[in-house]
Formats: sequence, structure tokens, C-alpha cells
Amino acid sequence: MSFDKTVQRRGTNCVKWDLVPEGVLPMWVADMDFETAPCVQEAVRKRAEHGVFGYTAVPGSYYKSVCDWFALRHGWRPDPSWIIYCPGVVPALSACVSAFTEPGDNVLIMSPVYNCFFSSVRNWRCNVQDVPLLSRMQDGRPRYEIDFDALERAASDPRTMLMLICSPHNPAGRVWSREELERVGRICLDNGVIPVCDEIHCEFTMPGVEFVPFASICQEFEDACVTLNSPSKAFNIAGLQISNIICKNPALRECLDKAVNVNEICDVNPFGVVALQAAYTPEGFEWLQGLNAQIAANYGRLCEVAAEQLPEFPVYALEGTYLAWMDCSALGLPTQTVEQSLVENEKVRINNGLMYGQEGFIRINLACPPVLLEDGLSRLVKGIRRLMAR
Repeated sequence: MSFDKTVQRRGTNCVKWDLVPEGVLPMWVADMDFETAPCVQEAVRKRAEHGVFGYTAVPGSYYKSVCDWFALRHGWRPDPSWIIYCPGVVPALSACVSAFTEPGDNVLIMSPVYNCFFSSVRNWRCNVQDVPLLSRMQDGRPRYEIDFDALERAASDPRTMLMLICSPHNPAGRVWSREELERVGRICLDNGVIPVCDEIHCEFTMPGVEFVPFASICQEFEDACVTLNSPSKAFNIAGLQISNIICKNPALRECLDKAVNVNEICDVNPFGVVALQAAYTPEGFEWLQGLNAQIAANYGRLCEVAAEQLPEFPVYALEGTYLAWMDCSALGLPTQTVEQSLVENEKVRINNGLMYGQEGFIRINLACPPVLLEDGLSRLVKGIRRLMAR
């Protein structure tokens, strides 16, 4: 299975390509430059041929697809009755904050983390209670770890109601181990904090790395947590707007169902429904294996180029996602300035680390064919060396 094909996306109302100037190579927003799996394309094509796209009822086969996929792929079988569908993980995240907090409550996060964690908390007039991750060296490469002592102190605050857990973690690249998740879960439960687990990147793991669903660890965690997932990242179908909130606890699920309906995010489109069912199949799994191999190769290439040409700029260990995290603090510049300078001069767009809560870093999207990756890395090297020489 080849992931070499380049697809012309500019001019298709594409956020990634059409929101940057002509000539700029985008390595920023987290969608991929690969076509989705052939089985997904065929399902969407077949549904489009019907020609009528009215309000969509989600069939029982949809729920079965979700439960079967997680049982086979991740060793955890949720029950169909636990699933609430909605258009996306970000709306789901917002619904969780609105369901379980009041203005002035604290919501735990671990930065650097996906920018919508911050906005989802602040939009509901809650306090971001940040417990920053700790940077450690392991096997010659920097890697993030959880500050469990600080997490326990923060969780013990009586105003803390909720913890947003990003697993795999964007942009840190960590796939939290079973032991780490056990400690996080125990801290939450011992302090009456509800764990909400954003697992949207769960299908992306590097060779030898295992993703563990938080809810799969033990009955107690399954009873207490909320899981958010979607095929949108893994199969590059974010525009089809489909995701799931999975919650076993009836009382929590009732609150979530109310929040989803109050915020009018209870409808999905017909293409998302059929796309998910096509993705969560053996054909989808086979395609996904090839995709993961390509992401691993792209990450390896980034590390190789950085070691040879940018040794002052460490690339963090990538265990999951397709988003690399590079330390650019050696430049001594705000990374918003770095981002803007790279766009204006080398015509390449990355994300600056400040939007994820950490100055001095950049996030690089590696989910593209090798020819685009080589072009992008060449531009990055040229731009960073230029800024070093200023």
C-alpha cells in the first residue's frame, strides 16, 4: 500500500491549504494530505449516489461498528447504550465541561496540550488548572512525563471538578502507559474529579507502542470516566463531522445527553455515519497499518534531518499522533515570531508552541507524502538556520 500520491487540495476550501498564502507549504493544522481509505471512499460515493441528504437517523449497525472496532483493536468493548454521537470531539469536549462544571470551577489539564482544551474551559467561565508536563531525557531524546505530585495537589483543590486527559497526547507525542494512566485515574477518583479522556489520536502509535484506553484499565475507571473518540484523525475525515462520547455511568451520561441537546450538537450528517462504519472494518484496519508505517518513516526522516542539520533543536520522542514537537528555544525568539518568519521567508507554515501553552517550541505535521515532507523539511532547515545566523 503506497502513501506516495500527492493530492491537489488548494482551491477546495481546505483549511490547511487555502488559509495560507499561495506558495506556502502547510505543516500545521492536524489533518493529513493522504486520501482516506478506499473502503471509506467507496462508502461515501455510494451514499452520494442516492441523491437525497436529509436528516440522518443513526442505525444500530453504527453502534455495533464502534463497539466491535474497539474490542478487536484495543481490547475494550463498550456497550452500544453508552454511546452518544455528535459532530466532533471539540464540541464533545465543550459539552463535557458544560455538563460537569459551574462557572468558577477548576478543570485540570497538562500542558503543552491541544489548544481547544484551554478554550473549552474558558468558554464556560471555568479556571484552567494547568499541571505542566515535565521534560526528561530518555535514550538520548527528550520525552514528557507527568508531574504526579503536582497533579495530586491540584486535584485535591475542592474547586476541581474535571480533568481533561489527552491520550495519545497532542502535541507532546506521548502514549501514556497503563501504569501512568492508573496513577492519573487513582488521583482523579480519590479526589472526586471526573476524568474526560480525549482519545481521538488512539489509532496512531509508533512500532512497539501500545495504546491503552483509559476505560479499559479497570471496572472502577470505566464506571467513572468519559471517553471521546472519532475516526476523523485516523481516516482523515474531519470534514464529515462524526464523533462519539462513550460513558457507562448512567448519571453522568444523563448530564452529557442534556448538554449535547442544550448545545444543539445532537445531529450528524449521513456521510459521517457511513464513513465510520466503512472505516471500522478489516479493510480499514489494513489501510491504517500502512498509514502508521508511513508516519513512522516520516518521523524517522525528521529525526535524521534534525540530527544532521539542526542539532541544537531537539525533537521530542514521538510515541503517537503524527505531530512532532521540536524545541526551538535556542533561537531566543518568541515562537509566534518564528512561525511568522517561516511563512514570510521560506513559505512553510508550522504551529507555534505558545498556542499549546509552551513557549519556545513548534509543532510539525508529518502526515504527508514523502515528497512534501522533504520539501517541508528543507524549508524548515533553511529558515531555522537563517534565524540562527541573524
